[in-house]
Amino acid sequence: MAADRRSKADTLALRQRLISSSCRLFFPEDPVKIVRAQGQYMYDEQGAEYIDCINNVAHVGHCHPVVVRAAHEQNQVLNTNSRYLHDNIVDYAQRLSETLPEPLCVFYFLNSGSEANDLALRLARHYTGHQDVVVLDHAYHGHLSSLIDISPYKFRNLDGQKEWVHVAPLPDTYRGPYREDHPNPAVAYANEVKRVVSSAQEKGRKIAAFFAESLPSVGGQIIPPAGYFSQVAEHIHKAGGVFVADEIQVGFGRVGKHFWAFQLQGKDFVPDIVTMGKSIGNGHPVACVATTQPVARAFEATGVEYFNTFGGSPVSCAVGLAVLNVLEKEQLQAHATSVGSFLMELLRQQKIKHPIVGDVRGVGLFIGVDLIKDEATRTPATEEAAYLVSRHGREGAKLPDAEVPALS
Repeated sequence: MAADRRSKADTLALRQRLISSSCRLFFPEDPVKIVRAQGQYMYDEQGAEYIDCINNVAHVGHCHPVVVRAAHEQNQVLNTNSRYLHDNIVDYAQRLSETLPEPLCVFYFLNSGSEANDLALRLARHYTGHQDVVVLDHAYHGHLSSLIDISPYKFRNLDGQKEWVHVAPLPDTYRGPYREDHPNPAVAYANEVKRVVSSAQEKGRKIAAFFAESLPSVGGQIIPPAGYFSQVAEHIHKAGGVFVADEIQVGFGRVGKHFWAFQLQGKDFVPDIVTMGKSIGNGHPVACVATTQPVARAFEATGVEYFNTFGGSPVSCAVGLAVLNVLEKEQLQAHATSVGSFLMELLRQQKIKHPIVGDVRGVGLFIGVDLIKDEATRTPATEEAAYLVSRHGREGAKLPDAEVPALS
């Protein structure tokens, strides 16, 4: 294509002139111009090969032929909005329902994770009749105005915290107030949520929902202690609210052991609402909200139609079905478990060798490495981390072949 023949410098100059500087690039000091990708590999305009360890969208690999073919074949037949009766949307909903606990049996299809979380917020408020939301510190749930308001990661640099938003401590057993040596960190952190709820209620506030990524990612690749969600759900339900599990970054088999990251909390824990996006379309803009019959019925009782022009289109659902087929046929959950365990072990070996590595944590292919300046204080080695990311990102070309799974 003509754009591929444009020099990197010319492309960068055009971008700087036409695209807002708020839309940042990876490695801004020397951006990588990617022109094609296949599987776990990406290629720049010079043909240099990179292993893609950043992308959280190409879940089953870039340009997977099964997914590409499904989109192409459906595009040749029909692509329209979901107001027409069509098999793909019900087939996709049925396949998704088979991966979730039985109570989560009503589905809404959308275009992005941000749209999914915004709808989850609406559902929670209609069902409970309440307004307020409890979130975890450092959380990010999307770029819509409603979601910036419930994302401490963003709102602290913008308009600040709204009176209807209540922030609970991140259940971080490495840096938080209750650490790995605490006898029961799950209960301790859940009690912090209880305290936040009680404080809000004393001010006359009413809780509609608790929002949490099942594994907080922007907050630092955090693995909540087992049992934490069940305890939190109990406190939230007593306050009249619902539990929203944000699986947009961490769902769809990424954790290996389970299809959904919230399942790491135990088989008895079931959220009231689950949101999904990014990986479920392997790069195609498709997202979903799954909820219970009672929550859905309350939303329907308003008499206001929910309609999404592109959500649930025949092509989007064909792509979603293809992704599920690839996950199953290529056994990518098991692959995430085995390769993730291998990678974790290699990282733990680095921790033994290098004092700067304070913590290695993760499950499946959701993995974080915490760099520190001092072992006693666990002060984050921010500058060193930035250097490491930039250095290995730019010098990662021409890596040797490796058994890297598509679940990235």
